Amino acid sequence: MDEQNRNLILAIVLSTAVLIGWTLMFPPPEAPVLEGPATAADTPVAADTPSAGGATTATTGGAADNVSATGADIGRVEIETPRLGGSISLQGGRIDDLELHGYKTSLDAGSPDVTLFAPVGAQEPYFVLYGWAPGGDLGFDDVPSANTVWTLSDGDMLTPETPITLTWQNTKGLKFSRTISVDADYLFTVTQSVENTGSAIARLAPDNKIVRVGQPLDQQGFFIIHEGAIRQTGEEREEWDWNDFPDLGGDPRWGASADAVQVQENGWVGFTDHYWMSMMIPAADQPFESVLRYSPPSDRYETVVRLNTLAVEPGETQAVTTRLFAGAKEWETIRDYQDNDGIHEFVDSIDWGWFFYLTKPIFFLLHWVNQIIGNMGWSIIALTLIIKAVLFPLAYRSYVSMAKMKELQPEMEKLREKAGDDRQKLQQEMMALYKKEKVNPAGGCLPILLQIPIFFSLYKVIFVTIELRHAPWFGWITDLSAPDPSSIFNLFGILPFAIPELGLFEFLSLGILPILLGISMWLQQKLNPAPADPTQQMIFAWMPWVFMFMLGVFASGLLVYWIANNTITFAQQYLIMRSQGYKPDVFGNIRSSFKRKDKPPEEPTKKAKK
Repeated sequence: MDEQNRNLILAIVLSTAVLIGWTLMFPPPEAPVLEGPATAADTPVAADTPSAGGATTATTGGAADNVSATGADIGRVEIETPRLGGSISLQGGRIDDLELHGYKTSLDAGSPDVTLFAPVGAQEPYFVLYGWAPGGDLGFDDVPSANTVWTLSDGDMLTPETPITLTWQNTKGLKFSRTISVDADYLFTVTQSVENTGSAIARLAPDNKIVRVGQPLDQQGFFIIHEGAIRQTGEEREEWDWNDFPDLGGDPRWGASADAVQVQENGWVGFTDHYWMSMMIPAADQPFESVLRYSPPSDRYETVVRLNTLAVEPGETQAVTTRLFAGAKEWETIRDYQDNDGIHEFVDSIDWGWFFYLTKPIFFLLHWVNQIIGNMGWSIIALTLIIKAVLFPLAYRSYVSMAKMKELQPEMEKLREKAGDDRQKLQQEMMALYKKEKVNPAGGCLPILLQIPIFFSLYKVIFVTIELRHAPWFGWITDLSAPDPSSIFNLFGILPFAIPELGLFEFLSLGILPILLGISMWLQQKLNPAPADPTQQMIFAWMPWVFMFMLGVFASGLLVYWIANNTITFAQQYLIMRSQGYKPDVFGNIRSSFKRKDKPPEEPTKKAKK
């Protein structure tokens, strides 16, 4: 076996090993089995909460952060908007019940709306707490806590047209108000005010947090998508996965597992999931302390926004406003909040990946095309046509170079025979031949190299963006973000039985799209005769079918792109080869692939030039 064959085999083996290793190392996460819903006792909050003056006050049962699960008994204010539904608990005034209208948990009939926020006592507690950190002579009993019972003083339902106001008064002459409004999409605006009717100055700081108890059960656990916390600090953006929280390091004011940073302007912080997120957003010019904190005993994750301490003089009222995004990661909605509401770089809360310089324009183009066509499947095919048209000049030069290389094959074989084992002499004479005939041997590689980042960027777009979630194409393809649901095991739905569960061997359950992918790759090979070398023949013969199995578990949208790309590439290459005087014998090459021959197949015949 010569060195060329060894290198080819090694490349194929390494590529296959990477694909298999990827599948084994990052399988879909299995949801843990729970005995029952969590209770208040299961989710205690025992953490050190720094006061507004900088001292640390240990919280115990009934202190500021200790949330009980009695909100349903105290009373709730209903939330109803075109995109959201839920309620606000009067206990703590916490937003802890939120569903997303228009997004179902599955495609099954009667499937419920996706739940974003859930109260303590639910299976996955996830809620927002607005409050105040005391300073000076104030203690935690003098400011509203997570268990404070608020009074609904204005409004009876939170809608885009009707805000609500909650009030509470302590025994030292401080009257607290919280006005909450919401728009027609996913943005809450919360104004907290304090009126000092006492005789002493009051020092306190707005202290707002998003809290999750336990990691989400439906997380992807896949490195291609970031899930966890995300923080914007001016021009910098930081990300933490869930497993990073226990290693946050220590902060003397916030606890053993915490990370705090001062933000001067243009900041936001919160949690992001695959398709949903919640972000606390101070005003663009508002300095604040951005904190990530983890409490191991209760497996509690927090993102905190601590604004500057206010000094409220007797007879004075001071207020501060922050915004909360809680909803789906829709590109157009988030972009509008960035452009129209001044939320700095908010569109980058979507994980665009390493190839963001390609991922963003590819998604923008796909989104624009879909607005015209109205079907994501056909839009992906249209996007493929556009990409192939943009790359056509490079593809043309590549295929012309490949055609010329084939024309030089007889002369190159003569050079190999003449040089024998003298590889240096062979390389020199081949380079001289390339220079004489004006052929670039690497010319065919550039379009392939360009396809790699484009492929990964499109995969990122299909995997990450919510616009493809549950997006149908036609027929049996009802979700382009999921693998092809058809299977060869029940003859693609003809036989009346369910597809067996195969676990890590799920790739054996081939659907229609993976099979079409393999056929399209196989037909591309048949534009040229099989290589003369038997080893190369075997490798190229198996390659389409190996990729068919490996890519069969990928999202249907990605397979639609790849099949369309292969089909267009086949047509381009065929026409370009014809324009260069060669007539590819596709059917002859197919017939020869099923026969054993002692001699290699003939090269494509060159037409007589007029």
